[in-house]
Amino acid sequence: MDHLHKPKLRNISVQRTIYQNEPVFILQDGLKLTEAAIVLPQALGPVAMLCDGRHTLSDIERSLESRYGLQVTQSVLENLLEQFDQALLLEGETYDKAKLAAVETYRSAPHRQPALAGGSYPAQAGALRQMLKKYVEKAGSVASAAADSRAIISPHIDYHRGGPVYAKVWTSAAEAVRQAELVIIIGTDHNGSYGTITLTPQNYASPLGVLPTATDLVDHLADVIGPERAFSDELHHRGEHSIELDIVWLQYLREGKPCPVLPILTGSFRHFMLDEADITEDATIKAFVAALREIIASRRTLIVASGDLAHMGPAFDGSPIDTVGYEKMKIDDQALMNNLCLGSADAFFDFMKAGQFERNVCGLSPFYFTLSALQQTKGQTISYDLCPADHNNRSFVSVCGLVWQ
Repeated sequence: MDHLHKPKLRNISVQRTIYQNEPVFILQDGLKLTEAAIVLPQALGPVAMLCDGRHTLSDIERSLESRYGLQVTQSVLENLLEQFDQALLLEGETYDKAKLAAVETYRSAPHRQPALAGGSYPAQAGALRQMLKKYVEKAGSVASAAADSRAIISPHIDYHRGGPVYAKVWTSAAEAVRQAELVIIIGTDHNGSYGTITLTPQNYASPLGVLPTATDLVDHLADVIGPERAFSDELHHRGEHSIELDIVWLQYLREGKPCPVLPILTGSFRHFMLDEADITEDATIKAFVAALREIIASRRTLIVASGDLAHMGPAFDGSPIDTVGYEKMKIDDQALMNNLCLGSADAFFDFMKAGQFERNVCGLSPFYFTLSALQQTKGQTISYDLCPADHNNRSFVSVCGLVWQ
């Protein structure tokens, strides 16, 4: 196969672990088009690193020996790369065929199946409503936001850890949720590449029912940003949790009354943070924001910016968070929320670029696009929490609920 001549690794899932008393990497297709996974000894990690589309098999063999002192025969490399290919880890014909088949299956289904039902939350409607009701009851009295509030920040962490924050912000914004004629949900694409904006015409479903996607608006935005950019990563919607976990709360608060939804996944802004690209010169982003402004001006719209705040500690390849680090994290989070409440996309972008992005704020792009669409607004923090992210309480994810007027 031609693509194996100079193999190029896709944007895949990589996990470090111990297998049979040996440190290994678990390499897997992030879209889960296959359940196959490669257990790669960490000593052979350079093999994966050299699969960058620039090295031939012979180049890889020589580099392994000269740069890493690894003697791996060409036949062993050929066998390993064939396994990579069958596990859909490499760009090329094998992956393209699997992706095309998966897109056809996804598009032909009556709706996007809930990926987390029966795992992160109950698969039965009654049990799910009861669980959400308990979160609301435990939240107690929450100040009601204005009925004409235009946007909220909602977490996308699991309900087990983030339930109280979800309950408070959605309860606060309940009237705005119920009166909305359109809900735009802009969620973090955890598998997205730099600067991606990914649409889907598929309806989102949960145990509470099916919400209709505003396909006319999907088509309009696709024309604005270009179909290739809009749909090349459409399969990310299939398993991405950032929109699904907020769809459930939207349905619960609307008590079964459907409304059109515009689901949008947005990728990393890291290239903008590192000055590898200039966001002010990205014509597609400018056109996308302008289109969002036109949409929200045409009807009563609520935007849900689905994103968590900082991710810090060993679980995210950082230093352990001790007591001092925990308090510092809270201080930095408060500064971030204060900045978000200012309601300025430019001020938020500059604040993140000045160093906050290094705290792995995975809501960066949804927050930026929401503020850009609103233009002039003020926010109020409704809830906040620090959630453990490992069993040793040395890693944490911070989450907040915020309402913009």
